[in-house]
Amino acid sequence: MNSMREVDVVVAGAGQAGLSSAYHLRRAGFEPGRDFVVLDHSPAPGGAWQYRWPSLTYGKVHGMHSLPGMELADADPARPSAEVIGEYFDTYERTFDLRVRRPVRVRTVREGEGGRLLVETSDGTWSTRALINATGTWDRPFWPRYPGQEKFRGRQLHTARYTGPEEFAGQRVVVVGGGASGTQHLLEIAPYAAATTWVTRRPPVFHEGPFDESAGRAAVALVEERVRQGLPPRSVVSVTGLPLGDAIRRGLRDGVLDRLPMFDRITPDGVEWEGGRRVSADVILWATGFRAALDHLAPLRLREPGGGIRIEGTRAVADPRVHLVGYGPSASTIGANRAGRAAVRDIGRLLAAGPVAA
Repeated sequence: MNSMREVDVVVAGAGQAGLSSAYHLRRAGFEPGRDFVVLDHSPAPGGAWQYRWPSLTYGKVHGMHSLPGMELADADPARPSAEVIGEYFDTYERTFDLRVRRPVRVRTVREGEGGRLLVETSDGTWSTRALINATGTWDRPFWPRYPGQEKFRGRQLHTARYTGPEEFAGQRVVVVGGGASGTQHLLEIAPYAAATTWVTRRPPVFHEGPFDESAGRAAVALVEERVRQGLPPRSVVSVTGLPLGDAIRRGLRDGVLDRLPMFDRITPDGVEWEGGRRVSADVILWATGFRAALDHLAPLRLREPGGGIRIEGTRAVADPRVHLVGYGPSASTIGANRAGRAAVRDIGRLLAAGPVAA
């Protein structure tokens, strides 16, 4: 274990948000290793993308925006997105000499002396004047709780552990969740499974036509308003709906995307609704999304009574030394790029003003 080291900025996470932030730190004159450090708990470049299932090819990825300063061009749409984006992030880190330290897990962030923060990690403690938190959501899959869940005799798994449709061959599968992952899983699994059932809490919303910049801004504004109120952010997809592409149209036509409302309980052999409807199942696949991985920030007491962290731009209102990039309105890939730039600009002003107390 190394002794405590001092930097001006710690960047926690090396996904899209963290790498964008590191790039803008370099552009602003901060030197990696001396003025800032990027810590990433993953074993290799690629952020959460490296954990995506092999059948999620690059051609199926919606809205992957290039990192600042280097386009992702001529990628083979038939290759797994984990490979394409992992290689792209690796090249990006080397090109801009970002010197990401991995695998390093950030365990907790707490108050230090002289207005500094202490970032305690699996590789020692860093004393810093500012923190860019870009830890994303992949480490916090959301599992809803339903009566009877612990008595189900089949298999339950979350999107985070999905590896592809072949493992469901000949099985009866209930897919829970109305987002992009739920529909993708369902469409992939249906040709292999003995039967599929799709359940969602709210009726799915499909949008026709291109999702233009104006619609994107409106969607981000809705997410941003929740964050301003100190509420947990919803995903951008949750307010935009699902694009009505060819695969979705086929799924609707063929009955694969015949949605049922959320069941009321789980039985040992399947799921059940009030009124007596039952569906037998061998597998329940929870495509129910993720929550922001922020437990390491708990000692700073940033959360509002509503359960979220209130931010202005990217800055935590409760502590101006902490910036959340890739959180709420900046959770999209293009949003993360812009937020990284904004966070660095704000941190530059903060550091120029001198020590800041919480």
